[in-house]
Amino acid sequence: MSLPNHFRKQPSPATINRPGSHCRSPGTLNISLKNFFRKSSRYLRDPDVTLMLEFKAGDKAAFEKLMRKYYPRILNFIYRFMGNRTVAEDLTQEVFMRIYKAAAAYKPRSRLQTWIYVIAKNVSLNELRRKKDFVVSLDDRPNSSEGSYDREPQDSITPSPDAELMQKERKSIIKSAIDSLPPNQRIAVILRRYDDFSYDQIARTLNISNKAVKSLLNRAKENLKVRLADMIKED
Repeated sequence: MSLPNHFRKQPSPATINRPGSHCRSPGTLNISLKNFFRKSSRYLRDPDVTLMLEFKAGDKAAFEKLMRKYYPRILNFIYRFMGNRTVAEDLTQEVFMRIYKAAAAYKPRSRLQTWIYVIAKNVSLNELRRKKDFVVSLDDRPNSSEGSYDREPQDSITPSPDAELMQKERKSIIKSAIDSLPPNQRIAVILRRYDDFSYDQIARTLNISNKAVKSLLNRAKENLKVRLADMIKED
């Protein structure tokens, strides 16, 4: 027969604040709370964080605004990484379903853009581990009911047939070279080149240091040089 809670032996005052005890002293707790609120308040200036908090509070229109802003970007990010339109559409839907479900427990610990891209990265890597037969495409952009997103300005001058053919061949070579990169290098290159991410944003998305991002991009650059040189020789 178990005893009611108020009859159970309580920890002595000497053990409550003892190092290693499960209980924290009031001073330590206050410092932890202050650090948490200081970190959170730093991101409250992000208008997207504000929208997410409004959605958490029950404003569904706030989520629709986030969808309109980020759906095309996430769709293109995943498509460039996975290279399959149907898969990109499905995974983008999964990303926003995760965001929707995470709203109740959401706490701002980073810019919302970083948080969303982390989810997109994880969803993509999970799918890549599950199926290893995807080929990424960086020049063919998907269209959807939510629109498309293009980070590269289009040339307003119509190229000659020869110039157009050379441009397509160049894109194909670059695409194939990026296809050959390891997943993390590929993600870093896509975020840097197509989404204009800073080193800090890439670091937060990949959960690595800025120094590691520089190293990752440098290795990707060297790999691309070697791969592109080989392809040019083959041609």
